[in-house]
Amino acid sequence: MHISSGRWLYGLFLALLTALLWGVLPIKLKQVLQVLDPVTVTWYRLLVSGSILLAYLAASKRLPAFRPLGKKGAWLLVLAIAGLTANYVLYLIGLNLLSPGTTQLVIQVAPILLLVSSLFVFRERFSFGQALGLLVLLAGFGLFFNQRLDELLSSLTAYTTGVLTVLMAAFVWAFYGLAQKQLLTVWNSLQVMMVIYLACALLLTPWAHPLQALELSPLQGWLLLACCLNTLVAYGAFAEALAHWEASRVSAALALTPLVTFASVALAASWWPEYVQPEQINWLAYGGALLVVLGSALTALGPSLLAGWRAHKVRVVAQL
Repeated sequence: MHISSGRWLYGLFLALLTALLWGVLPIKLKQVLQVLDPVTVTWYRLLVSGSILLAYLAASKRLPAFRPLGKKGAWLLVLAIAGLTANYVLYLIGLNLLSPGTTQLVIQVAPILLLVSSLFVFRERFSFGQALGLLVLLAGFGLFFNQRLDELLSSLTAYTTGVLTVLMAAFVWAFYGLAQKQLLTVWNSLQVMMVIYLACALLLTPWAHPLQALELSPLQGWLLLACCLNTLVAYGAFAEALAHWEASRVSAALALTPLVTFASVALAASWWPEYVQPEQINWLAYGGALLVVLGSALTALGPSLLAGWRAHKVRVVAQL
């Protein structure tokens, strides 16, 4: 079993760096999507990230061996490739229809779905703290969509389609997460991501239009490169954070990602109003976003909080 190094401050920094990078990513993607279609953007992101990992692993002589996978591992790899490809493309399709903040908030459902799936696949426990976190998260979503609940529940508008598409992206990501969790018993995280990234790029090649990139403005071209590097650096920071800090606490820190997006959109809209539009939501919706973040954090920290409470109770009883 993996044990964190105990350098929690460094782990916290890396987790917050990951939240920052993931938080600003939708804003950059939104600009690139004005010219490139979602499949082509995904193809570039995966190809660049996978190629850099391939060069690094080849130089360090750590390329993965496929023989240890076996038949079961091969099917898990196929599931991971299909899940991540669908997740990336569906997320961008949804982003095309929604604002960056709304997209980033809805995708918070993904780790929750992974948690629920793990209950059945890996027989993991679901604590009272996690149940409470889930209820808070659902209440937060209800408040966030307070202005458009009727639209979401009664008609299939572009907004409703966008929300459903991002929810589908979260759903398929859960399958990817389950498959990757098993693949990590054979390969390390960099090897897994290299193979998946390059395989996903190869899968999307027939539908990608690389020459569309020639139509990008210089600013959009730099933003596309930033999106590609974001995919690589953010995941690297996330993986390194897990080496120095408990996974539950890293996940709780990453729950801040939607708030980073909302803050970044507000700043970008004030600095570059010709490029970025502000979020069209009320204060009740912002309160709902805070509840979603709180619910996500509680769900991630549920087992740790319960264990801490039990340990405190034992100490109190022992002192009596």
